[in-house]
Amino acid sequence: MTEPGGSRETFATQFGLLMTMIGVAVGLGNVWRFPYMVGRFGGAAFVGVYIFWVALIGVPALMAEWSLGRATRRGTVGAFARGGLPGGRWIGWGLFGVVVAATAYYANVVGWVLVYAVGSAVQGFGASVDPSRILPPEHGIDPTSLGLQLGATATVLGACGFVLVRGLRAGIERASRVLIPLLFGTLILLVIRTLTLDNIQQGLSWYLRFDPTDLTPQVMVAALGQAVFSMSLGGTFMVSYGSYLDAKAPLGRTAGSTALGDTLAGLLAGLAILPAAMAYGLEVGSGPGLLFATVPQIFAAMPGGNLLGPLFFLALFGAAYLSAVAALEVLVAGLTDNTGLTRRKAVWILIGIVFLAAIPPMLNLAIFIPWDLTFGSGMQTLGAILVAVTVGWCLSRGRALDALASGTPPERRHRLLLLWIRYVIPGALVTVAVWWVLQDLLGVLGSL
Repeated sequence: MTEPGGSRETFATQFGLLMTMIGVAVGLGNVWRFPYMVGRFGGAAFVGVYIFWVALIGVPALMAEWSLGRATRRGTVGAFARGGLPGGRWIGWGLFGVVVAATAYYANVVGWVLVYAVGSAVQGFGASVDPSRILPPEHGIDPTSLGLQLGATATVLGACGFVLVRGLRAGIERASRVLIPLLFGTLILLVIRTLTLDNIQQGLSWYLRFDPTDLTPQVMVAALGQAVFSMSLGGTFMVSYGSYLDAKAPLGRTAGSTALGDTLAGLLAGLAILPAAMAYGLEVGSGPGLLFATVPQIFAAMPGGNLLGPLFFLALFGAAYLSAVAALEVLVAGLTDNTGLTRRKAVWILIGIVFLAAIPPMLNLAIFIPWDLTFGSGMQTLGAILVAVTVGWCLSRGRALDALASGTPPERRHRLLLLWIRYVIPGALVTVAVWWVLQDLLGVLGSL
């Protein structure tokens, strides 16, 4: 389906739309980051606050991003300018550059997951393979790691290109309809296996029992930051995908369903991983290394883990792959909307650029971690603030309400939502931004 007077593709089915949006949101944000954030910030208190923030901030912010994309029929490059944000064109190109850098290091991580999936499968047949060899060293350069990362990242980006050249319906939507159900089926299977382990009660109690005394300011703000991260807010992914929404696609219902699927993926991942880690006496607060250090130990100790491990990493690869596709689609839309390049040429040019940009963060963690903090956490929050300002203050009130109302006459709830986007969401996102500066850049909140 195309827009009148234009050739912009829209989603073929509501199911395909929902699976695609969940695929964009889930990625590694919830299956990788959510469990270690829960482990780091104390279990059930973090989970409860996270769900609260998703409903209060995540869903309306997601609707704002989609409404900006749909109202302007442009992705990151073009949406801010058409939305009336001063300097919007340059801001759009700036965010385009941020997405290049973010996609580069993210493609590296997807490559790590791919190697772990293949490595754990080969180990199941008795071969002696160490997939951790792909992980970059703390400092310096490890030739083995670098070589493996170059091959894995090239494979990931090539696979993304295979889907992207086919467009929205035949490529992205079709892949999402297969991979997202596979992810949820795998997570449910893993949860069932976890619940049958011996000595699981203590871990379950820690994960599910809410203690109000754990609600520290640190937990509150960290959960809000995770809500922004996990739903892929940032003025890039969701704005671009919003530009493909049909004029009558219901934003509220779709945003609620997307948030539900995204949150459910995180909750299932946490339930599958964290209680099992505690049952085996493993560290649950180990940070980003939880997925690549602790999880393989869980499967090594778990009866049947030689089968479940490869399945888990394969499903995780599928979800991470869809997010990488979404990131590249932001870039493809930016080029095809603003240049004379065909979609096919734009795809392969961008894959080459992103591959070159992926080399520096491959070298070691001393480069990778600041790269992640800058182009992931920091710039993502800034982009989300810019969307809220554009929709709430720059886009004409009539256009904003029409986009939020999805082709129906705007009602009182749409006017209240616009006020929420105008005042509350920027304040919440600024709080996350200040927290990021103090915690991750300056390190002054580490003792709270």
